[in-house]
Amino acid sequence: MSGGRLLQAAGASHAAPSSPTSREPGFGVYVHWPFCAAKCPYCDFNSHVRHQPVDQARYAAAFARELTAMAARSRGETVTSVFFGGGTPSLMRPETVGAILEAIAANWTVAPDAEVTLEANPSSVEAERFLGYRAAGVNRVSLGVQALNEADLKRLGRLHGIAEALRAIGLAREIFPRLSFDLIYARPGQSLAAWEAELNQAIDLAADHLSLYQLTIEEGTPFHALRAAGKLKVPDGELSADLYEATQSITRRRGLPAYEISNHAAPGAESRHNLTYWRYGLYAGVGPGAHGRLKGPGGRHAIATERHPETWLRMVEDWETGIVTDDLLTPAEEADELLLMGLRLSEGIDLTRWRRLAGRDIDRASEADLAQHGMIERLGPDRIRATPAGMMVLDAVVADLC
Repeated sequence: MSGGRLLQAAGASHAAPSSPTSREPGFGVYVHWPFCAAKCPYCDFNSHVRHQPVDQARYAAAFARELTAMAARSRGETVTSVFFGGGTPSLMRPETVGAILEAIAANWTVAPDAEVTLEANPSSVEAERFLGYRAAGVNRVSLGVQALNEADLKRLGRLHGIAEALRAIGLAREIFPRLSFDLIYARPGQSLAAWEAELNQAIDLAADHLSLYQLTIEEGTPFHALRAAGKLKVPDGELSADLYEATQSITRRRGLPAYEISNHAAPGAESRHNLTYWRYGLYAGVGPGAHGRLKGPGGRHAIATERHPETWLRMVEDWETGIVTDDLLTPAEEADELLLMGLRLSEGIDLTRWRRLAGRDIDRASEADLAQHGMIERLGPDRIRATPAGMMVLDAVVADLC
């Protein structure tokens, strides 16, 4: 199926693909493009800067080869979403994106209303490719805006300015049925009043989805070294909590409530692909450093590919796939993953499904204690979710429930 035909299958009109009305997770395909023009100082993702042009045709052929191998392990699935992440997928030429979508359509049945998302940086050069991505079959774009003031964009190592971000947002709203963009808050020196003003400005610009992430200082990043040296100060725990609470309050009041810890959408505009992860569905991951969850001998397998791009490329060309990890998960491990992922969602998790995996009931004493402290709540007899207070300390909540 050509990129144009996939576009028709995924909704060629300007109408948005529908979001799942049930809580079925669907089946996703994640495509990792590992290359960036520059490495941001806060980023610990598998991203790489190359000072020579990347052979995109060679990589596209390798993606197609690995997709075929992954499809052989997931026969009978229908693709409900595709996500191009990175790295910086908007460094890909539209024909590269189209070739990968063709390979997906050649290996699986693609749902008529499949969501096809591409992450993009809002530089002017990349924004000009939007029409090409749309023609290739992309119907949702996620822009890495990250801040709406020049000083913080420079501090975060972003290569675009405010004018480019606003132009990219406007262009994306014209071309794509669906649009999301990211912002990072709890930035160095950021006050509560400044964030509230910036968030309201972002909501004015937004379509129907925003991803709002608190800045985390990851080990091994330049920001980590700066903080260790006393040269970088981020908001303390109390201010961070105030920033989070303000984020929830403002987005809820403005019609973009949180459906996940860091993701906000108008009802029906949630990211279908990310819901596949959080609802603990199955998905194939291709490309350097991609992860997947697929059925296999004995049950669900956790799959990961080689992180180094050129090594991955040679592995796929020699052996059809760059898989370096293929672990059969025990039912207890699946239950833990289900709990960790599902409690990120405002809809919570189905305890019947959890009990089926875990082979036991949830710890009722721990549940009662967490409920008493306002960390979790029941939604009927067989559904549980974290409260907004519990979301702020979710790792501890999950540890107590397991």
